[in-house]
Amino acid sequence: MAKIAFLVGTTLGGTEYIADELAEKLTELGHETEVMLTPELADLKQFSLWVLVCSTHGAGELPDNIQPFYKQIMLEMPDLKDHFYALCAVGDSSYDTFCQGPEKLISLFSQAGAKEFVDKIQIDVQQDPIPEEPALAWLSSWQNSIA
Repeated sequence: MAKIAFLVGTTLGGTEYIADELAEKLTELGHETEVMLTPELADLKQFSLWVLVCSTHGAGELPDNIQPFYKQIMLEMPDLKDHFYALCAVGDSSYDTFCQGPEKLISLFSQAGAKEFVDKIQIDVQQDPIPEEPALAWLSSWQNSIA
């Protein structure tokens, strides 16, 4: 089974709850998961799949808790060609920066050679007041592809 890291970018804790739900589902399927609020590159080498569950803060920025990780990737630009990522972005479509924060981190992942594992999901809290539901539906559509 796979080792999967859930990288959480959160301001008020909502995305952490989503990550916990997704990780629990994959753990039930026999995968090893870890939810990380302050990820660091050294801790992520062992995980082949990184799932970024992240909101947008302010004017399209990453939440404060994940900015040190963003800076670490930007400064070190590690070789991530052996890693895959998936993005579960959560936002509010009433803002013109809807789900733009995590795109900055995903762009760095790609520049460093990581490959997209599955199409991203953008959850709009205006449309989905219980964001865990579309997140779990998204996961169920690709969970059997994990080796």
